[in-house]
Amino acid sequence: MALFDFLSPRRVLEIEAPEPNTPIEEVEFLAVDMETTGLKPKQHEIVSIGWVPVINNRVQLKDAHYVLIKGVDVGDSAIIHHLRDSDLEQGCELEEAIEMLTAALRGKALLAHFAPIETAFYSHACKKLWGKEPQLQVVDTFALERRHMERMSTFPRGEDLRLSRVRARYGLPNYRNHNALTDAIACAELYLAMAAHRPPQKLKDMQKNLQI
Repeated sequence: MALFDFLSPRRVLEIEAPEPNTPIEEVEFLAVDMETTGLKPKQHEIVSIGWVPVINNRVQLKDAHYVLIKGVDVGDSAIIHHLRDSDLEQGCELEEAIEMLTAALRGKALLAHFAPIETAFYSHACKKLWGKEPQLQVVDTFALERRHMERMSTFPRGEDLRLSRVRARYGLPNYRNHNALTDAIACAELYLAMAAHRPPQKLKDMQKNLQI
């Protein structure tokens, strides 16, 4: 096989995500969080990425990973994530970070809290680097909780759906926000707490709640 074929976008982005009809208890997840300089992928940059697998209803901390992206001008966003330009000097290039994230995603569904941030920045990075966007299966704990509250006739407002506030409702401890790895772990734990309160479903049933 030629090196060009091995590194082609088609091969790099062969994520092999689980089929929508897969029973949810058989789905392997990768909980992902990104800290960015803003909310618009075309204008802003990824500062850090954290991820952790969720397999067989267990958070696989031994396979958790955290990367900083060097060369980013964090600007005023440092107020939120507390990372300075100097902190990023020991990081890696964006392409290396996205390659590692893509490898970790293979065979898994992406799990995030308010997933449009992670999916938009990840897809934009793939398009920028390789000219192609990934085909993802996504479950969003933000959307799941919003739909749950609406079914209970408790309509959420602003702060009600923040990760820390939702975790508190499920009896989970409070973690410091805006560290990509900590938030990824927090999302993974929240998903398992949510799953314990729901009947067995298929992956596509969880995604019906992804209405953001």
